[in-house]
Amino acid sequence: MLYQSLIDIVGTEHVIADKETMRPYECDGLSVYTALPDYVVLPANTQEVMAVVSLCFQMNIAVVARGAGTGLSAGALPLKGGILLSLARFNHILAIDPDNSVAHVQPGVRNLAISEAAAPYNLYYAPDPSSQIACSIGGNIAENAGGVHCLKYGLTVHNLVSLVIVTAEGKRLDIGGDSLDIAGFDLLALMTGSEGMLGIVTEIKVKLLPTPQIAKVVLVGFDSVEKAANAVNDVISKGIIPAGLEMMDGYAIKAAEDFAQAGYPVDAEALLLCELDGDEEEVNQQVVATQAIFNAAGATSIRISGNEEERALIWKGRKSAFPAVGRISPDYYCMDGTIPRRELANVLTRIHQLSRYYSLRVANVFHAGDGNLHPLILFDANIPGELEKTEAFGADILKACVEAGGCITGEHGVGIEKINEMYHQFNDAELEQFHRIKRALDAKEILNPGKGIPQPKHCQEHSLLSAPNKGVI
Repeated sequence: MLYQSLIDIVGTEHVIADKETMRPYECDGLSVYTALPDYVVLPANTQEVMAVVSLCFQMNIAVVARGAGTGLSAGALPLKGGILLSLARFNHILAIDPDNSVAHVQPGVRNLAISEAAAPYNLYYAPDPSSQIACSIGGNIAENAGGVHCLKYGLTVHNLVSLVIVTAEGKRLDIGGDSLDIAGFDLLALMTGSEGMLGIVTEIKVKLLPTPQIAKVVLVGFDSVEKAANAVNDVISKGIIPAGLEMMDGYAIKAAEDFAQAGYPVDAEALLLCELDGDEEEVNQQVVATQAIFNAAGATSIRISGNEEERALIWKGRKSAFPAVGRISPDYYCMDGTIPRRELANVLTRIHQLSRYYSLRVANVFHAGDGNLHPLILFDANIPGELEKTEAFGADILKACVEAGGCITGEHGVGIEKINEMYHQFNDAELEQFHRIKRALDAKEILNPGKGIPQPKHCQEHSLLSAPNKGVI
């Protein structure tokens, strides 16, 4: 009955039931957990999404929405006994409105494609995750993605204008608006970062910004991670807010340079990429000021991009650092935690201590300006027990972030990967409040169930999801 009903809504060619054909949907970018749904459904418009979700609501069937599949927390992992609703066909830019600096797009549009479409109007979309060439804007909303330029221009939530949502009952809900502010509760912010648990996004309006007149990158090498971390605070404490302020350690530097040939100082123990943008006079003044700050902080090398091509090459190294690390390890496990900037040196030291304890290498490459860490734990999944050891290492990193006054995610979300670590950040009363919000918008809890929010400890009816089978629900 379900299969035929889905076909009636979207057509035979857009319902996948064959297990082998569903294999590309069995995991996201994290890839260490896998599961297959009953069906993969690919609707083409909001009305079809409404019909599919309404059907699932009536039949008490779980629905997991999926964008490009580049997520890194198993948030789009399918559920056995449910359907995976792919938004891959929602890949159209509906309008670029240069007068109001807004882009109207569908959730399957790639992040980078928005800036490419806005470029003829001298506009661009600021949030730029490292995966922006592939990740979808809908997924960015689900995880509240940031990127290398979020320090100055904000996360996804700061760059949204409005959303069209399909609720758990299959009804359309328009939130936000074209004006600067709207009456009532800020549902736009509530939906952003909700990991597909409160509604399914089918249309989006985002803010566009004027393309800066000029941008320059100051590439700075240090002989210790601690010096580089302290230099981050030195820059911002002087009132300079770079467009981006990124950090890489020795492993990441060597891997990225080997891949991109960007001219990184491979003998450095740490590297900062400090981008300054604006009008030419302002940028030149800030370049001089930051050079002085970095020299005082103990920089061993400083290089300034001379033109746009050189700037792009420098960023190519940083944005390709994650896949480039694959050149030095068979596998890696990408963590995502956020800490106050003042704790950078302390937490990085703690990660180094944990690395020795677990006998696993770590490559650090992250958004230093806003304290969003991305330690890459290097391991070999072919060695029995090494994945489990890696997961324990990752959990300890997240605990260290919480103990430093931070949180267990910055932009990758909780999904399945970090659900047990939620207990380290939130108490039972807070978890119960999250569940109340979930039930208020999804009374039957059919939207991405089992993700993001664990049961409060005192009322657990089921055992915690164990690491090797986190994707089996």
